[in-house]
Amino acid sequence: MDYRIEKDVLGSVRIDSEAYYGSETERARMNFQISGIRVQDEFIRFYATLKRATAYANMKAGKLDKKRADAIMKAAEFVASDNLSDQFVLDVFQAGAGTSTNMNVNEVIANKAIEILGGKKGDYKIVHPNDHVNMSQSTNDTYHCVIRISAYDYMGKWLIPALDNIEKSLSAKAKEFSHIYKIGRTHLQDAVPMTLGQEFHGWAGSVKHVREELSRALGSMLELPLGGTAVGTGLNTPKGYSEYAIAELNRLTGHRFKKSANTFAAMQSEHAELEVANALEDVAIALNRIANDVRLLGSGPRAGLNELVLPAVQPGSSIMPGKINPSMAEMLNMVCFNVMGSMHTVREAANSGQLELNVFMPVIAYNLLFSVKILSNGINAFDSRCIIGIRPNKREIAKNLEMDTSLVTALSPYIGYAKAAEIAVKAYDEGKSVKQVCIEMKIMEKSKLEMILDPKKQANDGKEK
Repeated sequence: MDYRIEKDVLGSVRIDSEAYYGSETERARMNFQISGIRVQDEFIRFYATLKRATAYANMKAGKLDKKRADAIMKAAEFVASDNLSDQFVLDVFQAGAGTSTNMNVNEVIANKAIEILGGKKGDYKIVHPNDHVNMSQSTNDTYHCVIRISAYDYMGKWLIPALDNIEKSLSAKAKEFSHIYKIGRTHLQDAVPMTLGQEFHGWAGSVKHVREELSRALGSMLELPLGGTAVGTGLNTPKGYSEYAIAELNRLTGHRFKKSANTFAAMQSEHAELEVANALEDVAIALNRIANDVRLLGSGPRAGLNELVLPAVQPGSSIMPGKINPSMAEMLNMVCFNVMGSMHTVREAANSGQLELNVFMPVIAYNLLFSVKILSNGINAFDSRCIIGIRPNKREIAKNLEMDTSLVTALSPYIGYAKAAEIAVKAYDEGKSVKQVCIEMKIMEKSKLEMILDPKKQANDGKEK
């Protein structure tokens, strides 16, 4: 293998001659062999997009010559188009602030720009990673920006649509099952009647709530501390730089980012990231609960509730023939557990920043983007391979409803709570329906009794809807 020698403040570094990264990346690669998990491609893509916008801004502000700016912009566009992805080699667990990742991006873009201008990798007199690619920037402001840019884009393109789709699927099931009357349950005990459609309608409402919450939280990610450089003061930035860069970034992404009103606050604290993390956790909590309910209602087929028939997607046991498990709901549970843990990590990282900078940006970025990815994919899989194919077990639902002792609740206004309780206990002890016991006890005329005990009227509060 051929090598080239690069020098930095610590001395000489030997680098693969074919590598587009340089000395700082190589040092970080050797220092941080921790998890084997690389910084996500999505994050690198938007870092390169930001570098393209900053090169344009520096040129427009008169600080960077057009020849170098054009080469940097072409190189950044090349990287942002998912080329050279094998050159981004760093572990997500690395030095604070993400300086290593920023320099990985700077070095790859610089060496690609050098080639565009006819030079050889490592000839930084032509294009320098710090002096030219990183001009008017610090890791401290740009890494914050890329967290927000990538998270905003990724959630808008993948997670929000996934939530919207499953909400529609649940609403469609609510309509489909609107005339299937069933036993309700509270405290895991039998309760008054409802429709299966109402149960699904409740789930759809939960998804709608968290989707709207996430959409509101995403708005805070539109504010970027670009131009704050090292501590928020904007040292080494030319006049108009931030405005030029953000305008170009908006042109490239199609979004509406703006400069943070307070760059100091944006770099010291992770307010926007925390807002989104809290919303993501709420999404996970809501979906986890739905998955739990689906598993419970689909439990059986002989000794469980067995009111929902879930699509069979794979054999469920290596030892028990014919066993089918609620695999898609179990998958979503595990996705949600992971997201909740990841958001705890984000909160701890946000809580641990000091003075002018929160240095734990790399772990915040990784956990936000990874959670968005697995939530989006998990929701889509659960929707398409479970929710859409769910069928009601009408026979089991009807049997359970017929023996529901809580039907007696509707009699309380007519005969009093104590008498109704006596009927419920008698029905349970004797294995009879409430209706049968009431007839035997001659509580009231049969026609009136049947009207009061009608599950359809009870589920709709006595009104046709």
